[in-house]
Amino acid sequence: MSSIEIGLWSFPILMLLVFIRIPIGAAMLLVGIVGTYLVTGRWSPVLSQMKTVSWTDFSNYSFSIIPLFLLMGQFASRGGMSTALFKAAEAFLGHRKGGVAMAAVGACAGFGAICGSSLATAGTMAQVALPELRRYGYSPSLATATLAAGGTLGILIPPSVVLVIYAILAEQNIAKLFVAAFLPGLMAALFYMIVIALYARLVPGSAGVKERTPWRERFKIVVDVWPVSLIFFLVVGGIYLGWFTPTEAAAIGAAGTGLVAWLRGGLDWPALQDCLKKTAISSAMIFFIILGAGIYNSFLAFSQLPQNSASWVVEQGFSPWTVLSIILILYVIFGCFMDSMSMILLTVPIFFPIVSAMDYGLQYEEFALWFGILVLMVAEIGLITPPVGLNLFIINAMSSGTPIRQTYIGILPFITADMIRVLLLVLFPAVSLVLVRALY
Repeated sequence: MSSIEIGLWSFPILMLLVFIRIPIGAAMLLVGIVGTYLVTGRWSPVLSQMKTVSWTDFSNYSFSIIPLFLLMGQFASRGGMSTALFKAAEAFLGHRKGGVAMAAVGACAGFGAICGSSLATAGTMAQVALPELRRYGYSPSLATATLAAGGTLGILIPPSVVLVIYAILAEQNIAKLFVAAFLPGLMAALFYMIVIALYARLVPGSAGVKERTPWRERFKIVVDVWPVSLIFFLVVGGIYLGWFTPTEAAAIGAAGTGLVAWLRGGLDWPALQDCLKKTAISSAMIFFIILGAGIYNSFLAFSQLPQNSASWVVEQGFSPWTVLSIILILYVIFGCFMDSMSMILLTVPIFFPIVSAMDYGLQYEEFALWFGILVLMVAEIGLITPPVGLNLFIINAMSSGTPIRQTYIGILPFITADMIRVLLLVLFPAVSLVLVRALY
């Protein structure tokens, strides 16, 4: 068996291991080790890989941004920022048809701006918004689907941990990727709100209406969200204005959210220990996946599969748009089996050389930014795609008594909106590039 054939067989074997519930990091590590031995016929390259990849990945300064963003999300939850965001959005939107669900989406977008994780955003906002949605008579189908879809904004609204990973893999500027994600993120929130408005009108009894909040009370509630606005400006605005590097901004954001949580009484010593422990556990899980992906991708480099795949696709004369469409569909399918970060780490080293060798009418850097946002958007679709979208399970588990089938039915309109949004971004790359061109 040739090295390329070994590389090809590694992928279905890896999918099988993931399907039988072996952790994705361990699966990639195992396949990478065995594959390297089969390609080289020696154990010494395997041992060299373990040493080299571990050092190269874990000594990368850019990766330090990951635990800092995760810690920022932990502090934000302790500081009651998620509740403040939801109450503010509810005060302005709650009196409309479907308005409380729209407020949940708006709060998810705001919390995503200081969290960077889809699963954390979904889980945190569910604790805040689910009781209110039940209180105002929202159907379990619409309530759970809204929060599952809204949670995906955590990885699209900058800052985003997954975008950081993509930037490192594709060797792109993190700040520019954050800028490129801003408009698509706002589009996602707007599209979800439109879906909720249509759903509430087309399905009678699916959504109640909250009484209108007086303007004086609205302004009082808005004051409570000033820490979120300040931290977002410091983190994202500081990066855009050149005040900080992304890693420095993440450190400042973590310190700022920690200070706010402490001042609000949500961060005593036991809470701080719990935040640090959860951040360490999440960081360790992510870095183990990074290690497994590094070993697996190193094996693929030995097999010459990515390079030969890129050459083969170009030689076949396939349309660039056909290749891009196939890759985006594959991402949605992969999302049924693994989380977005695992998908990015596993597939970008394979797919990026293929699509970057084709002509999409864009300069190389602009193409890399545009492709990264597309990948992120279809990865988020995978998080809410039945039957095993991770966000669906998280929200459904927190909504006791709601059959998973109802959540599956409720999420379909949101997936349709996501598909339309992806199509618009494919047809009009300027949606993600206009701010980058204006600022850089």
